[in-house]
Amino acid sequence: MNRAYLSLGSNIGNSKENILKAYEILENNSVKISKKSSFYETDPYGYEDQDVFVNSVIEIETNFSPYELLDICHLVEKELKRRRIIHWGPRTIDVDILLFNDIIMDEEFLIIPHKEMTKRAFVLVPLLEINSEIEINGKKAVDIVKNIDTDSVRLIDDKL
Repeated sequence: MNRAYLSLGSNIGNSKENILKAYEILENNSVKISKKSSFYETDPYGYEDQDVFVNSVIEIETNFSPYELLDICHLVEKELKRRRIIHWGPRTIDVDILLFNDIIMDEEFLIIPHKEMTKRAFVLVPLLEINSEIEINGKKAVDIVKNIDTDSVRLIDDKL
């Protein structure tokens, strides 16, 4: 069984409901969610002229390979009608593979650990909530998060 961490974010429509629906779609496609972070409201990253996001991180168990899991993530985005118009722009849902077992890969369509995760408080804060011992590229995430601004990450709801 493979263990992976996924980041989910939304800022179009009812963002919490979009994320809950994404959980459901994942589980209906043989992805077992073993842990869920709380929901966090976060300022936009990259393209800043948009509404705030709701973000969460989940720990999953699956028999899928990284590329098969990526296909499932794309299926979730398709079912929730994500449209890619502006890079880092508004979206109904965004599902990213953060970590997958201890795999390190840098390929054209999939980079694990996620390329930008160590710069993103909206990923690290909920990730640390569900696994305070997690390491990224041999560094403790708890130490990485000390070096970034976390003021833009605000707890809005306990775990569901």
